[in-house]
Amino acid sequence: MAERAASADSTPSKERLRLWLRLLKASRGIETTLRENFRAEFGTTLPRFDVMAALSRYENGLKMSELSSVLRVSNGNVTGIVDRLSDDGLLVRIAVPGDRRASLVRLTRRGQEEFARQAAAHEAWVNAMFSDFTASEAQDIGQRLEHLQHGLQTGRD
Repeated sequence: MAERAASADSTPSKERLRLWLRLLKASRGIETTLRENFRAEFGTTLPRFDVMAALSRYENGLKMSELSSVLRVSNGNVTGIVDRLSDDGLLVRIAVPGDRRASLVRLTRRGQEEFARQAAAHEAWVNAMFSDFTASEAQDIGQRLEHLQHGLQTGRD
Protein backbone atom coordinates (compact mmCIF):
# COMPACT_ATOMS: atom_id res chain seq x y z
CA MET A 1 0.00 0.00 0.00
CA ALA A 2 2.79 2.44 0.88
CA GLU A 3 4.33 1.87 -2.56
CA ARG A 4 1.03 2.68 -4.24
CA ALA A 5 0.61 5.88 -2.20
CA ALA A 6 4.14 6.97 -3.07
CA SER A 7 3.43 6.38 -6.76
CA ALA A 8 0.21 8.37 -6.58
CA ASP A 9 2.17 11.36 -5.22
CA SER A 10 4.78 11.11 -7.98
CA THR A 11 4.68 13.28 -11.04
CA PRO A 12 5.64 11.91 -14.45
CA SER A 13 8.74 14.07 -14.26
CA LYS A 14 9.83 12.52 -10.95
CA GLU A 15 9.20 8.99 -12.22
CA ARG A 16 11.28 9.69 -15.34
CA LEU A 17 14.06 11.06 -13.18
CA ARG A 18 13.94 7.92 -11.04
CA LEU A 19 14.07 5.82 -14.22
CA TRP A 20 17.17 7.69 -15.40
CA LEU A 21 18.88 7.13 -12.05
CA ARG A 22 18.01 3.42 -12.12
CA LEU A 23 19.33 3.08 -15.68
CA LEU A 24 22.52 4.86 -14.71
CA LYS A 25 23.03 2.70 -11.62
CA ALA A 26 22.37 -0.50 -13.59
CA SER A 27 24.66 0.57 -16.43
CA ARG A 28 27.50 1.40 -14.04
CA GLY A 29 27.04 -1.91 -12.25
CA ILE A 30 27.13 -3.86 -15.50
CA GLU A 31 30.22 -1.99 -16.68
CA THR A 32 32.00 -2.60 -13.37
CA THR A 33 31.23 -6.31 -13.56
CA LEU A 34 32.47 -6.51 -17.16
CA ARG A 35 35.68 -4.64 -16.30
CA GLU A 36 36.37 -7.02 -13.41
CA ASN A 37 35.62 -10.07 -15.56
CA PHE A 38 37.93 -8.96 -18.38
CA ARG A 39 40.73 -8.28 -15.91
CA ALA A 40 40.29 -11.58 -14.06
CA GLU A 41 39.72 -13.90 -17.03
CA PHE A 42 41.83 -12.31 -19.77
CA GLY A 43 44.19 -9.90 -18.02
CA THR A 44 42.82 -7.15 -20.23
CA THR A 45 40.58 -4.10 -20.07
CA LEU A 46 37.14 -3.20 -21.35
CA PRO A 47 38.55 -0.40 -23.58
CA ARG A 48 40.91 -2.91 -25.26
CA PHE A 49 37.94 -5.20 -25.86
CA ASP A 50 35.94 -2.27 -27.27
CA VAL A 51 38.72 -1.44 -29.75
CA MET A 52 38.95 -5.06 -30.88
CA ALA A 53 35.15 -5.27 -31.15
CA ALA A 54 35.06 -2.18 -33.36
CA LEU A 55 37.85 -3.51 -35.58
CA SER A 56 36.19 -6.93 -35.82
CA ARG A 57 33.38 -5.33 -37.81
CA TYR A 58 35.77 -3.86 -40.41
CA GLU A 59 37.80 -6.57 -42.11
CA ASN A 60 39.85 -4.03 -44.10
CA GLY A 61 40.56 -1.97 -40.99
CA LEU A 62 39.86 1.60 -40.01
CA LYS A 63 41.86 4.80 -39.99
CA MET A 64 42.60 5.95 -36.46
CA SER A 65 40.18 8.87 -36.87
CA GLU A 66 37.46 6.47 -38.04
CA LEU A 67 38.13 4.16 -35.11
CA SER A 68 37.85 7.10 -32.71
CA SER A 69 34.58 8.09 -34.35
CA VAL A 70 33.15 4.55 -34.12
CA LEU A 71 34.09 4.40 -30.43
CA ARG A 72 33.04 8.02 -29.81
CA VAL A 73 36.29 8.88 -28.06
CA SER A 74 39.23 11.14 -28.88
CA ASN A 75 42.18 10.01 -31.00
CA GLY A 76 44.38 10.41 -27.94
CA ASN A 77 42.31 7.89 -25.99
CA VAL A 78 42.61 5.31 -28.77
CA THR A 79 46.30 5.75 -29.59
CA GLY A 80 47.66 4.20 -26.39
CA ILE A 81 45.27 1.25 -26.60
CA VAL A 82 46.16 0.66 -30.26
CA ASP A 83 49.88 0.85 -29.38
CA ARG A 84 49.53 -1.83 -26.70
CA LEU A 85 47.35 -4.10 -28.86
CA SER A 86 49.92 -3.75 -31.63
CA ASP A 87 52.77 -4.56 -29.23
CA ASP A 88 50.83 -7.68 -28.22
CA GLY A 89 50.48 -8.75 -31.88
CA LEU A 90 46.69 -8.41 -31.85
CA LEU A 91 46.49 -5.71 -34.48
CA VAL A 92 48.65 -4.20 -37.18
CA ARG A 93 49.07 -0.71 -38.60
CA ILE A 94 49.07 -0.38 -42.38
CA ALA A 95 50.17 2.75 -44.26
CA VAL A 96 47.45 4.47 -46.27
CA PRO A 97 48.64 5.01 -49.83
CA GLY A 98 48.74 8.70 -50.67
CA ASP A 99 48.47 9.87 -47.05
CA ARG A 100 51.75 9.81 -45.16
CA ARG A 101 50.12 10.79 -41.89
CA ALA A 102 47.36 8.20 -41.88
CA SER A 103 47.42 4.51 -41.16
CA LEU A 104 44.80 1.80 -41.03
CA VAL A 105 44.58 -0.46 -38.03
CA ARG A 106 43.32 -3.99 -38.48
CA LEU A 107 43.11 -7.09 -36.32
CA THR A 108 45.69 -9.76 -37.02
CA ARG A 109 44.63 -13.39 -37.26
CA ARG A 110 45.77 -13.76 -33.65
CA GLY A 111 43.71 -10.66 -32.77
CA GLN A 112 40.64 -12.13 -34.46
CA GLU A 113 41.05 -15.37 -32.53
CA GLU A 114 41.57 -13.58 -29.22
CA PHE A 115 38.60 -11.32 -29.88
CA ALA A 116 36.42 -14.36 -30.63
CA ARG A 117 37.38 -15.90 -27.25
CA GLN A 118 36.70 -12.67 -25.39
CA ALA A 119 33.45 -11.99 -27.27
CA ALA A 120 32.10 -15.43 -26.36
CA ALA A 121 32.87 -14.82 -22.68
CA HIS A 122 31.40 -11.29 -22.89
CA GLU A 123 28.16 -12.66 -24.34
CA ALA A 124 27.97 -15.29 -21.58
CA TRP A 125 28.54 -12.68 -18.86
CA VAL A 126 25.87 -10.36 -20.27
CA ASN A 127 23.48 -13.27 -20.70
CA ALA A 128 23.96 -14.20 -17.05
CA MET A 129 23.43 -10.62 -15.86
CA PHE A 130 20.18 -10.34 -17.83
CA SER A 131 18.93 -13.85 -17.13
CA ASP A 132 15.91 -12.53 -15.19
CA PHE A 133 14.52 -11.20 -18.48
CA THR A 134 12.83 -13.40 -21.07
CA ALA A 135 13.93 -12.96 -24.67
CA SER A 136 10.68 -11.11 -25.34
CA GLU A 137 11.19 -8.75 -22.39
CA ALA A 138 14.77 -8.07 -23.46
CA GLN A 139 13.59 -7.33 -26.99
CA ASP A 140 10.85 -4.99 -25.71
CA ILE A 141 13.23 -3.07 -23.45
CA GLY A 142 15.76 -2.89 -26.28
CA GLN A 143 13.16 -1.43 -28.63
CA ARG A 144 12.13 1.14 -26.03
CA LEU A 145 15.75 2.16 -25.50
CA GLU A 146 16.26 2.44 -29.27
CA HIS A 147 13.19 4.69 -29.39
CA LEU A 148 14.72 6.82 -26.63
CA GLN A 149 18.07 6.97 -28.46
CA HIS A 150 16.36 7.94 -31.71
CA GLY A 151 14.56 10.75 -29.90
CA LEU A 152 17.83 11.99 -28.45
CA GLN A 153 19.49 11.95 -31.86
CA THR A 154 16.67 13.85 -33.53
CA GLY A 155 16.57 16.46 -30.77
CA ARG A 156 13.22 15.52 -29.30
CA ASP A 157 12.88 16.69 -25.70
